[in-house]
Amino acid sequence: MTSPHSESSTKSNRVFITSSELSQHNTASDLWICVQGKVYDVTHWLKSHPGGDLPLLNLAGQDATDAFVAYHPGSAVSEVSTDYRRLVNEFARLGLFDRKGHSAALTLAFMALLFATSVRLVLCYQSWAVHLLAGFLMGFSWIQSGWVGHDSGHYNVMPSRRFNRLVQVVSGNCIAGISIGWWKRNHNAHHIACNSLDFDPDLQHMPFFAVSSKFFNSITSFYYDRKLVFDPLSRFCISYQHWTFYPVMCVARVNLFAQSFLLLLSSRVVSDRWQELVGISVFWIWYPLVVSVLPNWGERVMFVLASFAITGIQHVQFCLNHFSCDVYVGPPRGDDWSEKQTAGTVNITCPSWMDWFHGGLQFQVEHHLFPRLPRCNLRRVSPIVQQYCKKHNLTYKSVGFLDANRKTLEVLRNAAMQARDLANPVPKNLVWEAVNTHG
Repeated sequence: MTSPHSESSTKSNRVFITSSELSQHNTASDLWICVQGKVYDVTHWLKSHPGGDLPLLNLAGQDATDAFVAYHPGSAVSEVSTDYRRLVNEFARLGLFDRKGHSAALTLAFMALLFATSVRLVLCYQSWAVHLLAGFLMGFSWIQSGWVGHDSGHYNVMPSRRFNRLVQVVSGNCIAGISIGWWKRNHNAHHIACNSLDFDPDLQHMPFFAVSSKFFNSITSFYYDRKLVFDPLSRFCISYQHWTFYPVMCVARVNLFAQSFLLLLSSRVVSDRWQELVGISVFWIWYPLVVSVLPNWGERVMFVLASFAITGIQHVQFCLNHFSCDVYVGPPRGDDWSEKQTAGTVNITCPSWMDWFHGGLQFQVEHHLFPRLPRCNLRRVSPIVQQYCKKHNLTYKSVGFLDANRKTLEVLRNAAMQARDLANPVPKNLVWEAVNTHG
């Protein structure tokens, strides 16, 4: 492998790096990665990486070519022989990474309409039923904000990067109260380490949920930099998680608020920290003011719970795409991008007129393989991706919405029963009797 981390390298004095030597440079203070046969020292790039530090840290000391190809423009793609990279080149040649359609504009317009209607119903009507409807509409506007944030975090949905950033902050921080900086850090870590129990934050929900009994060994979270302790509280909550899943999802937004503040007030490097804090502050000014206009505490609580519960639909959607899929322990590897992305995701089958409801997540396999591909093109490339998966014997799961819910609850129930078994061990005398009886 050549090492271009030295600017003075030429064809006559190239340095060759072995895989073994590359693997030794895997810390934040000494970080190398290999992309398309070349080794890069990205130690000083860590704090400036637009996708955050975690994607680089997760792939430190490894060949990160496929992950790099998935996340960076088509011009950076080399003409290698793998089918995956040929598909990236083909999609780039067809302009699929650039054609974004009107989904972002329509989503923004829909979000604005829902938001304005909700506020108007609160200000202009006195009926509790109308105020309940206003809470529902507010929740739906936050869901649309989530789709805008998701799309704009993967590619520019606006003509310029600066305009794209403005849309992110207004729709995410100001309207929904969620830090786009936190979301990008969290979501990029999820994509790079899809369904790794100790590296993927989207599976780390202790003490409330555990999708695998491997969490019972108190796994250390690379994302949160702490041990996810399986203590008596975790055992109790997880034992009933298949019953509490939907109720908890109804208030899961509280966790997003908390995670946003924890990042923005931390010592971690955050791009445009003050811009983000101002945006969050805007939300915490207008939302309490709207709630305070309601005539009594009963209706205020009703409005808040209704708006939170509706966004629970989106939280459930996020879980359906991954909870019932294969999981593993350990860091992601740079040489099995397609295998990990397809094994850790499941599509939701739906007719095209329901695409707006799922926000692109119904084509989760396609999205994880090609995260820069705009939402409007996912259905178009789906048949090609299916052929690619079939040819290489890769997992390609697609189930209906109700079936996805059933499979998710089944995984949660299985883990819950295992947690209960740990809480109620078989008495030693019964074990001794069973051994004597059955030899």
